[in-house]
Amino acid sequence: MNEIYMALLLPLSGTVLGSAGVFLLKDKLPDLLQKVLLGFASGVMVAASVWSLLIPSMEMSADKGTWAFLPAAVGFLCGMGFLLLMDKLTPHIHLESTVPEGPHTRLSRTKMLTLAVTLHNLPEGMAVGVVLAGALEAANTISSAAVVTLAMGIAIQNIPEGAIISMPMRAEGNSKWRSFTIGSLSGAVEPIGALFTLLLASLIASILPYLLAFAAGAMLYVVVEELIPETSVGKHSDMGTLGFAIGFVVMMVLDVVLG
Repeated sequence: MNEIYMALLLPLSGTVLGSAGVFLLKDKLPDLLQKVLLGFASGVMVAASVWSLLIPSMEMSADKGTWAFLPAAVGFLCGMGFLLLMDKLTPHIHLESTVPEGPHTRLSRTKMLTLAVTLHNLPEGMAVGVVLAGALEAANTISSAAVVTLAMGIAIQNIPEGAIISMPMRAEGNSKWRSFTIGSLSGAVEPIGALFTLLLASLIASILPYLLAFAAGAMLYVVVEELIPETSVGKHSDMGTLGFAIGFVVMMVLDVVLG
């Protein structure tokens, strides 16, 4: 039971801790640091998608023989498609952009930034929830240590991500406390998404391999659509690549050593 609470709350705690950076740092993160942190978050999410989600999905379908890839492939594409749909239906704006995306709305820039971050955090919560369901339903394939490892990896990448969220909120003219609150609450979707996915997977255990890959597809959509482009634009893109490498290795090591 303690591991369940830890898995649900660790990612949120990382976002809260990172959002508190608004009290310690200036109004804006240096561009170089922001590139490194975005790259780091990308590396963690890619490694988590492979080791914690796609590989277990295929292992759980090993009895299908040469078709063991099918649940992973279908789930992955559905996850990508789901985030693409949400991207089109949700009014939001990215950190470095001045052009809103999604349906036309009169929402403020702050609210659209918040929606963008919430959309970003949803797949991470789903990933934790489905891996937790896998540990409960198929302990021989996914260990409880693997759940904690994934939650820890997401929490680590949420620390710089929280700062990247709260600092632009401050730069938009919000107070430090308001920026901290918005940044922290953006992470609340993660335990909510985790609980929803956990309940769904528990009710329909047969779709668990598909849900694992679905979460992977959703996470990688965020990486390819948002994080990597933001890392590659402008100066210090090479430092973003270095951050990606470090994040990937950190998550890979955590998954192999602790999982």
